[in-house]
Amino acid sequence: MKVDILAFAAHPDDIEISSSGTVLKHIQQGKTVAIVDLTGGELGSRGTIDTRREEAKASSEILGLSDRVNLGMADGFFEHNEANLRLVIEQIRHFKPEIVLANAVSDRHPDHGKGSKLVSEACFLAGLMKIETSYNGEVQKAHRPKAVYHYIQDRHIEPDFVVDVSDFVEQKIAAIKAYKTQFFDPNSKEPKTPISGEEFFDSIYGRMSNFGRQIGVEYAEGFTVERYIGVNDMFDLI
Repeated sequence: MKVDILAFAAHPDDIEISSSGTVLKHIQQGKTVAIVDLTGGELGSRGTIDTRREEAKASSEILGLSDRVNLGMADGFFEHNEANLRLVIEQIRHFKPEIVLANAVSDRHPDHGKGSKLVSEACFLAGLMKIETSYNGEVQKAHRPKAVYHYIQDRHIEPDFVVDVSDFVEQKIAAIKAYKTQFFDPNSKEPKTPISGEEFFDSIYGRMSNFGRQIGVEYAEGFTVERYIGVNDMFDLI
């Protein structure tokens, strides 16, 4: 299977919170998108690994993904090692994306920064022919994505570019709310977390509004880059 965009997340719901508007926009434009979750989010204070799995499935249907994979790494304890790099390389070579989206380069949750570095390094290594991998019994060919972009999560990071997602905000919020155990529910008896309050959605709207204001649109999502972005025409930047 080949997709245009492969989005990696340390936990199910990372993409939904931070870059699902961008995912939705590109799918509407005819691009194909898959998500690879590194962990099941099993250490979350609310819900269980089983509810997270079902919630991720529901969110995937809202987003219109081509596929979603969970690598089953240990939430909170996954390491930057050869075994995990190979797991990520296998997914990159399987999906053969042009663009990879990865976690924020640093953030409140340490898994986000760890996931960012793991995926970034795997994107480079996936292009080395002498690294041998197989998937479902078939030997894989080397593949290196053309670009790796890091979405912005809990902590503010100044973006290198932003994407207008004004037409996709309500669908994005619906994808987030598919994680019913994780976000605001006035009837929930589970412990309060930094993302479970009703005000958390105000922060999501506020960040998108601030990014959007910088380019003269209602809402946008921000990303950082690993290298210069090249364009053929300066009018592409307007």
